[in-house]
Amino acid sequence: MSRKIGFDAEKYIEEQSKYIRERIEHSRSDRLYLEFGGKLVHDKHAARVLPGFNENAKIELLQKMKDEVEVIICIYSGAITNNKTRQDFGITYDLEVLRLIDIFRRYDLSLNSVVVTRYEDSAPVNMFINKLERRDIRVYRHYYTKGYPTDVKTIVSDEGYGVNPYIEVTKPIVVVTGPGGGSGKLATSLCQMYHDSRKGVRAMYAKFETFPIWNLPLRHPVNIAYEAATADLNDVNLLDSFHLEAYNEKAVNYNRDMEVFPVVRSIIEGITGKEAVYKSPTDMGVNRAGFGIIDDEVCCEAACQEIIRRYLIALCDYKKGKISAETLERSELLMHKVGKSVEDRVVVVPAREYADMKNHMDHDDENVVVMAMEMPDGKIITGRSSRRMVAAAAALLNGIKYLAGIPDDIPLIMSHVLESMQDMKTSLLNSDRTSLNCEEILIALTVSGSQNPTAQIASEKLLQLKGCKAHCTAILSDRDEQTLQSLGLDVTCDPEYITTNLYGH
Repeated sequence: MSRKIGFDAEKYIEEQSKYIRERIEHSRSDRLYLEFGGKLVHDKHAARVLPGFNENAKIELLQKMKDEVEVIICIYSGAITNNKTRQDFGITYDLEVLRLIDIFRRYDLSLNSVVVTRYEDSAPVNMFINKLERRDIRVYRHYYTKGYPTDVKTIVSDEGYGVNPYIEVTKPIVVVTGPGGGSGKLATSLCQMYHDSRKGVRAMYAKFETFPIWNLPLRHPVNIAYEAATADLNDVNLLDSFHLEAYNEKAVNYNRDMEVFPVVRSIIEGITGKEAVYKSPTDMGVNRAGFGIIDDEVCCEAACQEIIRRYLIALCDYKKGKISAETLERSELLMHKVGKSVEDRVVVVPAREYADMKNHMDHDDENVVVMAMEMPDGKIITGRSSRRMVAAAAALLNGIKYLAGIPDDIPLIMSHVLESMQDMKTSLLNSDRTSLNCEEILIALTVSGSQNPTAQIASEKLLQLKGCKAHCTAILSDRDEQTLQSLGLDVTCDPEYITTNLYGH
């Protein structure tokens, strides 16, 4: 059973690229600073709520325009000192910057520099800067803007934006991006516009945004899913009152853009010395995602599933101490707003029911953990924890067995391989747990595949697990979570730890 498609990725890229060029032509500017909101690459949220969306659509679009484009990456210094994490990859923002640089190089896009915004003199920040500069990457330090946000006269002066060094750019389109929200992309773009105006260069600002989708209803599940994804930022979707007043047309935007728009408009007018061309926050955006939706029902259901997923993640993040009770409550309210519960995620109930059954039958010291996984054809496959392997590893093996048509009673990994790896964990690596994790099981499967054709056939089915939903009755280890994400699985967990140990979670 193929997954239903609700979004035309090619139409979206065509619309976006056409609209960007029109924006430059109509503004009659020499340069466009294009702020990229959301994820520039691997936009998995968009791919989940808009089935058919190409998660790398944005960077592939830029690649087509690469002769006209250069890239600036912004990172807020506080994100470095606080080890802020990108949830979908489980890596910190500073590491995400390094990953982005590698990706830009892979796509043959010109990286101009990295900007550390709201710079603070601290050891972690300076170490990050040194790491980049010693690899011949230009780094700029930008500071808090004096007078922001009310004193426009000071902001647009040598005491405000003028304090920050000018980033030397040469191409007509400058993409300003970052590892996540709050990176300082807008401030960097406006600061560059100020410096360009002093040099006699006509520059304009626009925002490449995917969510919320301005021409979908305010309470559309796709837009509510955006609120769920940014619950920790307290983002709220609102009707764009500026747009309604200017054009008598309803449009959806979010609170931060609505709040900052009057300030941004005043700053742009202060820089250019004339009335801003933008009448609303929606005007500033280059957002054609709504025109790519070809099956609204499919996108609505996918968005509802994402809202459930975000709530389950919030439950675990709260357990880990990562988010506040208010953020958790907000995630739950958004799920209820679309009339859903966690049981509407198809893998949750089978995982919990099987775990309950095994724990009533077994009288072991530790509870049995179960992972349930939905196969591409809708079949639910489960795996449980044992002394040999963790539940997620067992589910992986059972899943690829099913896809390969291999009977359940035929082992894929030779027993002596498992025993050797378990012995290595305890005797050489001093681990207090013998159960093999997902990465170790995949290594064991690969080793067995060199001598066992059945294991080789099964391992070739791992690619088919991409996009499959899975749910575990306990919080996964960081390593297992990263392995499953690398395989492309969409995994959630119940907010329970496997053990009472505090170290290692």
